Amino acid sequence: MTGTSGSQGMAGNRRIDRVLAADYLEGLAGLSMDEVRALRKDAEQEEVDLSYLRRLLQGRMDILRAELRRRSGESTGDLVDDLAHILTDEGVTSSPRGMGRHSALEPSRADSHRRHVEQLVADVDLSDLATQDDASLRAAVDVLVSEEHQVSEKRRAVQHVMDASTAEITRRYREGDADVSDLLPTDASG
Repeated sequence: MTGTSGSQGMAGNRRIDRVLAADYLEGLAGLSMDEVRALRKDAEQEEVDLSYLRRLLQGRMDILRAELRRRSGESTGDLVDDLAHILTDEGVTSSPRGMGRHSALEPSRADSHRRHVEQLVADVDLSDLATQDDASLRAAVDVLVSEEHQVSEKRRAVQHVMDASTAEITRRYREGDADVSDLLPTDASG
């Protein structure tokens, strides 16, 4: 990328730091189409990673909340028997999950995200919740809720970057600054 791109700045080496840097979209209109697409692709990959992390956090919250409800008598089911239902969209989460964006990308840091979530609730053994007291479960839920809130804020900011870069690409096609035929496969036998 050229020096006009914000991704070349001193924002850090992590993709999330680059994508959320104040200057990431600086000079967007002056970048080549390939550079704009690269910015959007990095933002899209980060959105996929953040969405995956958010789902992990929500799943853990759902499990802990279901156990707390079971203990309080609000639910009479067995946690293990109810696990499949808990972890589906029709599960026990009271807040909406948000509308996801379709992407063919897979999370690039799935293992590190899983380790991060496990570290957040390291004091609570999710495989043996019966050994945990209610206060420990509630404290773990609070930690997960706080983390989920931070991840959701970052995800919204990344989606703003995706939207801005997509709008720039759309503008170029609409105004004739880019040629739609460049998107079509070429006949290599020619």
